[in-house]
Amino acid sequence: MRSSKSRSRSNKNRNRSVGNIINRVFDSSGPEGKVRGTPQQIIDKYNQLARDSQLSNDRVSTENFQQHAEHYVRLLSEAQREMDARREQQDRENKDRNTERDKERNSRSSLDNNTSDLSNDNDLNGNDNSLEVESGDRVSDGERFGELDNANQADKKNRNGNSRNNKARRRGENQRNDDKVDKIGEDISSVEAAE
Repeated sequence: MRSSKSRSRSNKNRNRSVGNIINRVFDSSGPEGKVRGTPQQIIDKYNQLARDSQLSNDRVSTENFQQHAEHYVRLLSEAQREMDARREQQDRENKDRNTERDKERNSRSSLDNNTSDLSNDNDLNGNDNSLEVESGDRVSDGERFGELDNANQADKKNRNGNSRNNKARRRGENQRNDDKVDKIGEDISSVEAAE
């Protein structure tokens, strides 16, 4: 009979994480002595021993080897399930991370496009109403859109003022051009009259 110390030690060993069991080398103490190898190698060895026992018509040994092989099959399948679950979880996390990063990039690029459009408009009009954010300050999207809206309204007012100024300037140019045409017409009339 085993002592309680050895039993408690083996329980501690069973609670360890599975880790990479697929490639780990085990020493299996079977009815024919020790079998050493990875789980797949041990399974193959016990299956071979079970076939040999079956050929010699030893049903007890055959069942015993099959049970030993089944133990390592269960161990291997559990490790494979855990690896697959871990891989799926990592894939989900990576997908979520990539989705978040894409959303962040899209929102940043649309915000950058809005601010670059605004700064381009301001550069064309000679006005500088660009937004400046210090590197240490965090500005929420709502504040940025509010600032963009205010800047857009100010830009619109400037464009309206500029268009009024442009209209007045064009009227003045048109009047000067009309005066020149009238003067040329008078000159032509005076030349025709002189002839």
